[in-house]
Amino acid sequence: MPRGPRRHARAAALVRSADVGEHYFAERPQARSRPGTVDLVLPDLHFRLATDRGMFSPDRVDLGTRVLLDSVPPPPPDGDLLDLGCGYGPIALTMAARSPQAIVWGVDVNERALECGRDNAQAAGLDNVRFGLERDVPAGTRFAAIWSNPPIRIGKPALHGLLDTWLPRLVPGGRAHLVVQKNLGSDSLQRWLQSRGWPTERLTSRAGYRVLAVTNPEKDTP
Repeated sequence: MPRGPRRHARAAALVRSADVGEHYFAERPQARSRPGTVDLVLPDLHFRLATDRGMFSPDRVDLGTRVLLDSVPPPPPDGDLLDLGCGYGPIALTMAARSPQAIVWGVDVNERALECGRDNAQAAGLDNVRFGLERDVPAGTRFAAIWSNPPIRIGKPALHGLLDTWLPRLVPGGRAHLVVQKNLGSDSLQRWLQSRGWPTERLTSRAGYRVLAVTNPEKDTP
């Protein structure tokens, strides 16, 4: 996630969620633990996921996440895949289940959410998913795909920094799929991505959300 403690502090100061009652972008949430569970039911999968206070959308799987998982094409069958801003893991676990030969990295700054993600992977019997902080991902790792419900409420500078860090780690021709609420700036984000040289198209629009498909324009070298 964003590098350096100063950026972490700035991002945390900007983020609030009605779902958690505190900053879900905090490394160590201060809210008293109150474990719970939510169900993620998709046409091909059903997960019961452990959650807790102090993380994003602990009482239900966020609608934007559902729109993303209902809309994206299947992930690449192998290689390294990334769930950026993974929370307790609904996206990462879906990628891991749909591509059992791939290695899925779930990256977040919220250590309580990451611990839930690890527990959820174990409960689901998925040993091809790794939950951790940015520093836990080997520096040379490049991703065949990135799926993300990004933390829009950290503000544009921090969000742009986040995407500038991770999108260049797509393999040539790799794609990122990002779900963003229309009224939280999906169209302006699409314009910004295109201005940065990332070809971006709207894959779908549903329930007030856009799913953006971002392609790494690099070509494989022979």
